[in-house]
Amino acid sequence: MPGAASCRVRATAGADAGGGNVPERRDRLRLYVAAFLRATATGLIGVLLGLYLARRGFGAGEIGLVIGAGLSGAALATVIVTFFADRLGRRRALLVLAGLAVVGGGLLILTDHVAAAGAAAFLGMVNGMGRDRAGQLVLEQAMLPATAASEYRTQVFAWYNVLQDIGHALGSLAAALPALLQAAVAVPVVASFQATLGLYVLLMLACAPLYLGLSAAVELDGRHAGAAITPRSRRIVWRISGLFAIDSLAGGFLGTALLSYFFFERFGAGEAAIAMLFFLARGANAVSHFGAAWLARRIGLINTMVFTHIPSSLMLVAVALVPQFWMAAALFLVRELLVEMDVPTRQSYVMAVVRPAERTWASGITGLVRLGGWAVAPFAAGFLMQGLALATPLLIGAGLKIGYDLLLWKSFRDLRPPEERGVPG
Repeated sequence: MPGAASCRVRATAGADAGGGNVPERRDRLRLYVAAFLRATATGLIGVLLGLYLARRGFGAGEIGLVIGAGLSGAALATVIVTFFADRLGRRRALLVLAGLAVVGGGLLILTDHVAAAGAAAFLGMVNGMGRDRAGQLVLEQAMLPATAASEYRTQVFAWYNVLQDIGHALGSLAAALPALLQAAVAVPVVASFQATLGLYVLLMLACAPLYLGLSAAVELDGRHAGAAITPRSRRIVWRISGLFAIDSLAGGFLGTALLSYFFFERFGAGEAAIAMLFFLARGANAVSHFGAAWLARRIGLINTMVFTHIPSSLMLVAVALVPQFWMAAALFLVRELLVEMDVPTRQSYVMAVVRPAERTWASGITGLVRLGGWAVAPFAAGFLMQGLALATPLLIGAGLKIGYDLLLWKSFRDLRPPEERGVPG
Protein backbone atom coordinates (compact mmCIF):
# COMPACT_ATOMS: atom_id res chain seq x y z
CA MET A 1 0.00 0.00 0.00
CA PRO A 2 1.43 3.47 -0.86
CA GLY A 3 2.97 5.36 2.06
CA ALA A 4 0.32 8.07 2.45
CA ALA A 5 -2.54 5.62 2.28
CA SER A 6 -0.77 3.29 4.70
CA CYS A 7 -0.30 6.09 7.21
CA ARG A 8 -3.96 7.06 6.86
CA VAL A 9 -5.13 3.47 7.40
CA ARG A 10 -2.90 2.97 10.42
CA ALA A 11 -4.05 6.26 11.87
CA THR A 12 -7.62 5.08 11.52
CA ALA A 13 -6.80 1.83 13.29
CA GLY A 14 -5.17 3.85 16.04
CA ALA A 15 -8.25 6.02 16.32
CA ASP A 16 -10.34 2.88 16.80
CA ALA A 17 -8.11 1.79 19.65
CA GLY A 18 -7.80 5.16 21.41
CA GLY A 19 -10.72 7.25 20.19
CA GLY A 20 -10.56 10.06 17.65
CA ASN A 21 -12.93 11.58 15.18
CA VAL A 22 -11.79 10.81 11.65
CA PRO A 23 -14.00 10.63 8.51
CA GLU A 24 -13.29 6.93 8.03
CA ARG A 25 -14.51 6.15 11.53
CA ARG A 26 -17.72 8.15 11.07
CA ASP A 27 -18.36 6.35 7.79
CA ARG A 28 -17.72 3.01 9.42
CA LEU A 29 -20.16 3.80 12.23
CA ARG A 30 -22.82 4.75 9.68
CA LEU A 31 -22.22 1.51 7.81
CA TYR A 32 -22.39 -0.43 11.06
CA VAL A 33 -25.72 1.14 12.03
CA ALA A 34 -27.19 0.64 8.55
CA ALA A 35 -26.05 -2.99 8.59
CA PHE A 36 -27.68 -3.44 12.01
CA LEU A 37 -31.02 -1.99 10.87
CA ARG A 38 -31.00 -3.97 7.63
CA ALA A 39 -30.09 -7.16 9.50
CA THR A 40 -32.98 -6.56 11.92
CA ALA A 41 -35.34 -6.31 8.95
CA THR A 42 -33.79 -9.40 7.35
CA GLY A 43 -34.05 -11.41 10.56
CA LEU A 44 -37.70 -10.42 10.82
CA ILE A 45 -38.64 -11.33 7.26
CA GLY A 46 -36.59 -14.52 7.37
CA VAL A 47 -38.68 -15.96 10.19
CA LEU A 48 -41.95 -14.37 9.12
CA LEU A 49 -42.03 -14.87 5.35
CA GLY A 50 -42.79 -18.60 5.25
CA LEU A 51 -45.31 -18.29 8.08
CA TYR A 52 -46.97 -15.25 6.49
CA LEU A 53 -47.30 -16.96 3.12
CA ALA A 54 -48.67 -20.11 4.80
CA ARG A 55 -51.30 -17.96 6.55
CA ARG A 56 -52.14 -16.51 3.15
CA GLY A 57 -52.89 -20.05 1.94
CA PHE A 58 -49.67 -20.76 0.01
CA GLY A 59 -48.39 -24.35 -0.09
CA ALA A 60 -44.78 -25.40 0.53
CA GLY A 61 -43.98 -25.36 -3.20
CA GLU A 62 -45.39 -21.87 -3.64
CA ILE A 63 -43.52 -20.63 -0.57
CA GLY A 64 -40.31 -21.96 -2.09
CA LEU A 65 -41.08 -20.13 -5.33
CA VAL A 66 -41.56 -16.79 -3.57
CA ILE A 67 -38.41 -17.22 -1.48
CA GLY A 68 -36.46 -18.13 -4.61
CA ALA A 69 -37.84 -15.09 -6.46
CA GLY A 70 -36.68 -12.77 -3.68
CA LEU A 71 -33.21 -14.26 -3.67
CA SER A 72 -33.10 -14.09 -7.48
CA GLY A 73 -33.79 -10.37 -7.25
CA ALA A 74 -30.99 -10.03 -4.70
CA ALA A 75 -28.67 -11.95 -7.02
CA LEU A 76 -29.46 -9.67 -9.97
CA ALA A 77 -28.86 -6.60 -7.82
CA THR A 78 -25.52 -8.06 -6.77
CA VAL A 79 -24.52 -8.52 -10.42
CA ILE A 80 -25.22 -4.86 -11.11
CA VAL A 81 -23.40 -3.72 -7.97
CA THR A 82 -20.38 -5.90 -8.74
CA PHE A 83 -19.74 -4.52 -12.20
CA PHE A 84 -21.14 -0.99 -12.09
CA ALA A 85 -21.31 0.39 -8.53
CA ASP A 86 -17.74 1.69 -8.43
CA ARG A 87 -18.36 3.66 -11.63
CA LEU A 88 -21.86 4.89 -10.74
CA GLY A 89 -21.05 5.62 -7.10
CA ARG A 90 -21.29 3.42 -4.05
CA ARG A 91 -23.51 5.81 -2.08
CA ARG A 92 -25.95 6.14 -4.97
CA ALA A 93 -26.10 2.35 -5.35
CA LEU A 94 -26.83 1.90 -1.64
CA LEU A 95 -29.68 4.41 -1.80
CA VAL A 96 -31.26 2.72 -4.83
CA LEU A 97 -31.09 -0.68 -3.15
CA ALA A 98 -32.72 0.70 0.00
CA GLY A 99 -35.52 2.24 -2.08
CA LEU A 100 -36.24 -0.99 -3.92
CA ALA A 101 -36.39 -2.90 -0.63
CA VAL A 102 -38.99 -0.46 0.69
CA VAL A 103 -41.16 -0.71 -2.44
CA GLY A 104 -40.96 -4.51 -2.67
CA GLY A 105 -41.76 -4.97 1.00
CA GLY A 106 -44.74 -2.65 0.71
CA LEU A 107 -46.12 -4.54 -2.28
CA LEU A 108 -45.72 -7.87 -0.50
CA ILE A 109 -48.11 -6.64 2.20
CA LEU A 110 -50.85 -6.01 -0.33
CA THR A 111 -51.02 -9.26 -2.30
CA ASP A 112 -52.23 -12.81 -1.73
CA HIS A 113 -51.50 -14.07 -5.27
CA VAL A 114 -48.39 -16.20 -5.76
CA ALA A 115 -47.25 -14.48 -8.98
CA ALA A 116 -47.68 -11.00 -7.49
CA ALA A 117 -45.95 -12.05 -4.28
CA GLY A 118 -43.06 -13.46 -6.30
CA ALA A 119 -42.78 -10.23 -8.31
CA ALA A 120 -42.81 -8.12 -5.13
CA ALA A 121 -40.18 -10.33 -3.53
CA PHE A 122 -38.01 -10.11 -6.67
CA LEU A 123 -38.27 -6.32 -6.89
CA GLY A 124 -37.63 -5.85 -3.18
CA MET A 125 -34.85 -8.46 -3.03
CA VAL A 126 -36.74 -9.99 -0.08
CA ASN A 127 -34.31 -12.27 1.73
CA GLY A 128 -36.04 -15.36 3.09
CA MET A 129 -32.68 -16.75 4.18
CA GLY A 130 -32.85 -14.60 7.30
CA ARG A 131 -29.21 -13.54 6.86
CA ASP A 132 -28.12 -10.30 5.27
CA ARG A 133 -26.07 -11.31 2.22
CA ALA A 134 -27.02 -9.03 -0.69
CA GLY A 135 -25.82 -6.07 -2.74
CA GLN A 136 -25.52 -3.69 0.21
CA LEU A 137 -23.23 -6.12 1.97
CA VAL A 138 -21.03 -6.39 -1.13
CA LEU A 139 -20.41 -2.65 -1.09
CA GLU A 140 -19.92 -2.45 2.66
CA GLN A 141 -17.40 -5.30 2.59
CA ALA A 142 -15.45 -3.43 -0.07
CA MET A 143 -15.45 -0.21 2.00
CA LEU A 144 -14.49 -1.60 5.41
CA PRO A 145 -10.94 -2.96 4.82
CA ALA A 146 -9.57 0.50 3.95
CA THR A 147 -10.40 1.65 7.49
CA ALA A 148 -7.95 -0.67 9.26
CA ALA A 149 -4.51 -2.22 8.86
CA SER A 150 -4.27 -5.90 7.96
CA GLU A 151 -3.91 -7.06 11.55
CA TYR A 152 -7.20 -5.35 12.49
CA ARG A 153 -9.17 -6.33 9.39
CA THR A 154 -10.71 -9.54 10.77
CA GLN A 155 -11.65 -7.70 13.98
CA VAL A 156 -13.42 -4.99 11.94
CA PHE A 157 -15.38 -7.68 10.08
CA ALA A 158 -16.09 -9.49 13.34
CA TRP A 159 -17.72 -6.36 14.82
CA TYR A 160 -19.61 -5.80 11.59
CA ASN A 161 -21.00 -9.33 11.76
CA VAL A 162 -21.69 -9.10 15.49
CA LEU A 163 -23.90 -6.06 14.87
CA GLN A 164 -25.61 -7.88 12.04
CA ASP A 165 -26.32 -10.92 14.17
CA ILE A 166 -27.64 -8.77 17.01
CA GLY A 167 -29.95 -7.29 14.39
CA HIS A 168 -30.83 -10.76 13.12
CA ALA A 169 -31.62 -11.81 16.70
CA LEU A 170 -33.85 -8.81 17.41
CA GLY A 171 -35.58 -9.23 14.05
CA SER A 172 -36.20 -12.89 14.76
CA LEU A 173 -37.68 -11.97 18.14
CA ALA A 174 -39.86 -9.32 16.50
CA ALA A 175 -41.39 -12.08 14.40
CA ALA A 176 -43.44 -12.90 17.49
CA LEU A 177 -45.35 -9.61 17.02
CA PRO A 178 -48.23 -11.19 15.04
CA ALA A 179 -48.95 -13.58 17.91
CA LEU A 180 -48.75 -10.70 20.42
CA LEU A 181 -51.07 -8.51 18.36
CA GLN A 182 -53.58 -11.34 18.01
CA ALA A 183 -53.55 -12.05 21.74
CA ALA A 184 -53.38 -8.50 23.10
CA VAL A 185 -55.71 -6.53 20.84
CA ALA A 186 -57.50 -9.23 18.83
CA VAL A 187 -55.98 -8.18 15.50
CA PRO A 188 -57.00 -10.64 12.73
CA VAL A 189 -54.30 -13.14 11.81
CA VAL A 190 -53.41 -11.83 8.35
CA ALA A 191 -53.64 -8.20 9.50
CA SER A 192 -51.22 -8.92 12.35
CA PHE A 193 -48.68 -10.27 9.86
CA GLN A 194 -49.19 -7.27 7.57
CA ALA A 195 -48.58 -4.85 10.44
CA THR A 196 -45.34 -6.63 11.27
CA LEU A 197 -44.27 -6.49 7.62
CA GLY A 198 -44.81 -2.74 7.91
CA LEU A 199 -42.05 -2.71 10.54
CA TYR A 200 -39.79 -4.45 8.00
CA VAL A 201 -40.46 -1.66 5.50
CA LEU A 202 -39.72 1.07 8.07
CA LEU A 203 -36.40 -0.53 9.04
CA MET A 204 -35.31 -0.63 5.40
CA LEU A 205 -36.37 2.99 4.97
CA ALA A 206 -34.29 4.05 8.00
CA CYS A 207 -31.09 3.00 6.18
CA ALA A 208 -31.46 5.74 3.55
CA PRO A 209 -30.42 8.76 5.71
CA LEU A 210 -27.39 6.83 6.93
CA TYR A 211 -26.27 6.24 3.36
CA LEU A 212 -26.89 9.89 2.55
CA GLY A 213 -24.53 10.87 5.38
CA LEU A 214 -21.57 8.89 4.05
CA SER A 215 -18.58 10.96 2.96
CA ALA A 216 -16.88 10.91 -0.42
CA ALA A 217 -14.12 8.84 1.19
CA VAL A 218 -16.21 5.66 0.71
CA GLU A 219 -16.04 6.02 -3.07
CA LEU A 220 -13.28 4.37 -5.04
CA ASP A 221 -10.84 6.84 -6.57
CA GLY A 222 -11.97 7.51 -10.15
CA ARG A 223 -8.53 6.56 -11.41
CA HIS A 224 -9.00 3.06 -10.07
CA ALA A 225 -12.71 2.50 -10.79
CA GLY A 226 -12.98 -0.10 -13.51
CA ALA A 227 -9.26 -0.96 -13.26
CA ALA A 228 -8.28 -4.28 -14.81
CA ILE A 229 -8.36 -7.29 -12.50
CA THR A 230 -5.01 -9.09 -12.34
CA PRO A 231 -4.82 -12.69 -13.63
CA ARG A 232 -3.72 -13.83 -10.16
CA SER A 233 -6.78 -12.31 -8.50
CA ARG A 234 -9.07 -13.75 -11.15
CA ARG A 235 -7.69 -17.26 -10.54
CA ILE A 236 -8.05 -16.97 -6.77
CA VAL A 237 -11.53 -15.47 -6.80
CA TRP A 238 -12.95 -17.86 -9.38
CA ARG A 239 -11.48 -20.88 -7.58
CA ILE A 240 -12.84 -19.89 -4.21
CA SER A 241 -16.16 -18.80 -5.77
CA GLY A 242 -16.62 -22.27 -7.20
CA LEU A 243 -16.38 -23.65 -3.69
CA PHE A 244 -18.62 -20.93 -2.25
CA ALA A 245 -21.22 -21.96 -4.84
CA ILE A 246 -21.41 -25.40 -3.22
CA ASP A 247 -21.75 -23.88 0.24
CA SER A 248 -24.41 -21.43 -0.90
CA LEU A 249 -26.41 -24.16 -2.65
CA ALA A 250 -26.36 -26.02 0.64
CA GLY A 251 -27.38 -22.85 2.48
CA GLY A 252 -30.31 -22.39 0.11
CA PHE A 253 -31.80 -25.59 1.51
CA LEU A 254 -31.39 -24.18 5.04
CA GLY A 255 -32.83 -20.66 4.90
CA THR A 256 -34.61 -19.27 7.93
CA ALA A 257 -37.99 -19.19 6.18
CA LEU A 258 -37.74 -22.89 5.29
CA LEU A 259 -36.36 -23.86 8.70
CA SER A 260 -39.20 -21.95 10.37
CA TYR A 261 -41.65 -23.85 8.19
CA PHE A 262 -39.90 -27.12 9.12
CA PHE A 263 -40.27 -26.44 12.86
CA PHE A 264 -43.88 -25.35 12.35
CA GLU A 265 -44.90 -28.44 10.37
CA ARG A 266 -42.67 -31.08 11.98
CA PHE A 267 -43.20 -30.19 15.63
CA GLY A 268 -46.25 -27.90 15.61
CA ALA A 269 -44.22 -25.03 17.07
CA GLY A 270 -46.02 -21.68 17.10
CA GLU A 271 -44.80 -18.30 15.86
CA ALA A 272 -43.71 -17.15 19.35
CA ALA A 273 -41.66 -20.30 20.01
CA ILE A 274 -40.02 -20.14 16.58
CA ALA A 275 -39.28 -16.43 16.98
CA MET A 276 -37.63 -17.05 20.36
CA LEU A 277 -35.59 -19.93 18.90
CA PHE A 278 -34.20 -17.77 16.11
CA PHE A 279 -33.61 -14.88 18.54
CA LEU A 280 -31.41 -17.19 20.61
CA ALA A 281 -29.80 -18.57 17.46
CA ARG A 282 -28.78 -15.12 16.23
CA GLY A 283 -27.47 -14.32 19.68
CA ALA A 284 -25.34 -17.46 19.45
CA ASN A 285 -24.11 -16.29 16.03
CA ALA A 286 -23.08 -12.92 17.49
CA VAL A 287 -21.10 -14.56 20.29
CA SER A 288 -19.37 -16.83 17.80
CA HIS A 289 -17.91 -13.93 15.80
CA PHE A 290 -15.72 -12.90 18.73
CA GLY A 291 -14.53 -16.48 18.94
CA ALA A 292 -13.84 -16.50 15.21
CA ALA A 293 -11.49 -13.49 15.38
CA TRP A 294 -9.70 -14.96 18.40
CA LEU A 295 -9.36 -18.41 16.84
CA ALA A 296 -8.22 -17.06 13.46
CA ARG A 297 -5.27 -15.29 15.11
CA ARG A 298 -4.12 -18.65 16.46
CA ILE A 299 -4.87 -21.23 13.77
CA GLY A 300 -5.43 -19.09 10.66
CA LEU A 301 -8.45 -17.97 8.66
CA ILE A 302 -8.89 -21.10 6.51
CA ASN A 303 -8.56 -23.52 9.44
CA THR A 304 -11.10 -21.50 11.43
CA MET A 305 -13.54 -21.58 8.53
CA VAL A 306 -13.29 -25.33 8.03
CA PHE A 307 -12.90 -26.80 11.50
CA THR A 308 -15.86 -24.93 12.98
CA HIS A 309 -18.14 -25.54 10.00
CA ILE A 310 -18.03 -29.34 9.84
CA PRO A 311 -19.34 -29.92 13.40
CA SER A 312 -22.15 -27.45 12.76
CA SER A 313 -23.31 -29.53 9.79
CA LEU A 314 -23.33 -32.69 11.89
CA MET A 315 -25.55 -30.89 14.41
CA LEU A 316 -27.97 -30.08 11.58
CA VAL A 317 -28.27 -33.74 10.64
CA ALA A 318 -29.21 -34.46 14.25
CA VAL A 319 -31.86 -31.69 14.14
CA ALA A 320 -33.50 -33.47 11.21
CA LEU A 321 -33.65 -36.80 13.03
CA VAL A 322 -34.69 -36.12 16.65
CA PRO A 323 -38.35 -36.68 17.62
CA GLN A 324 -39.12 -33.68 19.85
CA PHE A 325 -38.97 -29.91 19.43
CA TRP A 326 -36.88 -29.23 22.55
CA MET A 327 -34.23 -31.65 21.32
CA ALA A 328 -34.19 -30.10 17.86
CA ALA A 329 -34.05 -26.61 19.36
CA ALA A 330 -31.09 -27.46 21.62
CA LEU A 331 -29.12 -29.05 18.76
CA PHE A 332 -29.99 -26.15 16.47
CA LEU A 333 -28.59 -23.66 18.99
CA VAL A 334 -25.34 -25.62 19.27
CA ARG A 335 -25.17 -25.55 15.49
CA GLU A 336 -25.66 -21.78 15.46
CA LEU A 337 -22.75 -21.30 17.89
CA LEU A 338 -20.47 -22.74 15.21
CA VAL A 339 -21.99 -22.18 11.77
CA GLU A 340 -21.32 -18.42 11.46
CA MET A 341 -17.68 -18.49 12.60
CA ASP A 342 -16.69 -18.77 8.97
CA VAL A 343 -18.41 -15.51 7.99
CA PRO A 344 -16.02 -12.78 9.25
CA THR A 345 -13.06 -15.05 8.50
CA ARG A 346 -14.30 -15.68 4.95
CA GLN A 347 -14.92 -11.98 4.32
CA SER A 348 -11.53 -11.03 5.75
CA TYR A 349 -9.75 -13.72 3.74
CA VAL A 350 -11.24 -12.72 0.39
CA MET A 351 -10.49 -9.02 0.96
CA ALA A 352 -6.91 -9.90 2.00
CA VAL A 353 -5.92 -11.92 -1.06
CA VAL A 354 -6.87 -9.27 -3.68
CA ARG A 355 -5.74 -5.69 -4.25
CA PRO A 356 -7.75 -2.81 -2.69
CA ALA A 357 -9.02 -1.69 -6.11
CA GLU A 358 -10.34 -5.22 -6.73
CA ARG A 359 -12.34 -5.52 -3.51
CA THR A 360 -15.78 -4.54 -4.83
CA TRP A 361 -15.33 -6.98 -7.71
CA ALA A 362 -14.11 -9.79 -5.42
CA SER A 363 -16.82 -9.12 -2.84
CA GLY A 364 -19.42 -9.01 -5.59
CA ILE A 365 -18.35 -12.19 -7.37
CA THR A 366 -18.16 -14.22 -4.16
CA GLY A 367 -21.42 -12.71 -2.94
CA LEU A 368 -23.09 -13.37 -6.26
CA VAL A 369 -22.30 -17.07 -6.34
CA ARG A 370 -23.59 -17.35 -2.79
CA LEU A 371 -26.82 -15.60 -3.70
CA GLY A 372 -27.12 -17.72 -6.84
CA GLY A 373 -27.04 -20.93 -4.83
CA TRP A 374 -29.45 -19.49 -2.29
CA ALA A 375 -31.84 -18.47 -5.07
CA VAL A 376 -31.82 -21.86 -6.81
CA ALA A 377 -32.14 -24.19 -3.83
CA PRO A 378 -35.45 -22.97 -2.31
CA PHE A 379 -37.32 -23.77 -5.55
CA ALA A 380 -36.29 -27.41 -5.09
CA ALA A 381 -36.41 -27.43 -1.30
CA GLY A 382 -40.09 -26.51 -1.11
CA PHE A 383 -41.09 -29.31 -3.45
CA LEU A 384 -38.78 -31.80 -1.70
CA MET A 385 -40.45 -30.93 1.61
CA GLN A 386 -43.85 -31.40 0.02
CA GLY A 387 -43.10 -34.48 -2.07
CA LEU A 388 -40.57 -36.49 -0.03
CA ALA A 389 -40.07 -35.52 3.60
CA LEU A 390 -39.86 -32.32 5.62
CA ALA A 391 -36.29 -33.13 6.70
CA THR A 392 -34.94 -33.73 3.18
CA PRO A 393 -33.53 -30.19 2.64
CA LEU A 394 -31.73 -30.32 6.01
CA LEU A 395 -29.98 -33.57 5.16
CA ILE A 396 -29.02 -32.43 1.65
CA GLY A 397 -27.77 -29.08 2.94
CA ALA A 398 -25.64 -30.63 5.68
CA GLY A 399 -24.03 -33.11 3.28
CA LEU A 400 -23.15 -30.44 0.74
CA LYS A 401 -21.64 -28.22 3.42
CA ILE A 402 -19.34 -30.95 4.70
CA GLY A 403 -18.12 -31.59 1.15
CA TYR A 404 -17.48 -27.87 0.66
CA ASP A 405 -15.41 -27.63 3.86
CA LEU A 406 -13.15 -30.51 2.89
CA LEU A 407 -12.56 -29.09 -0.60
CA LEU A 408 -11.88 -25.59 0.76
CA TRP A 409 -9.22 -26.83 3.16
CA LYS A 410 -7.53 -28.93 0.46
CA SER A 411 -7.51 -26.08 -2.07
CA PHE A 412 -6.58 -23.01 0.02
CA ARG A 413 -4.75 -24.09 3.16
CA ASP A 414 -1.41 -22.95 1.65
CA LEU A 415 -2.59 -19.54 0.39
CA ARG A 416 -2.25 -17.31 3.44
CA PRO A 417 -3.27 -13.67 3.91
CA PRO A 418 -0.53 -11.06 4.60
CA GLU A 419 -0.83 -11.06 8.40
CA GLU A 420 -0.31 -14.85 8.51
CA ARG A 421 2.87 -14.49 6.43
CA GLY A 422 4.24 -11.65 8.57
CA VAL A 423 3.71 -9.12 5.75
CA PRO A 424 2.73 -5.57 6.89
CA GLY A 425 -0.73 -4.30 5.84
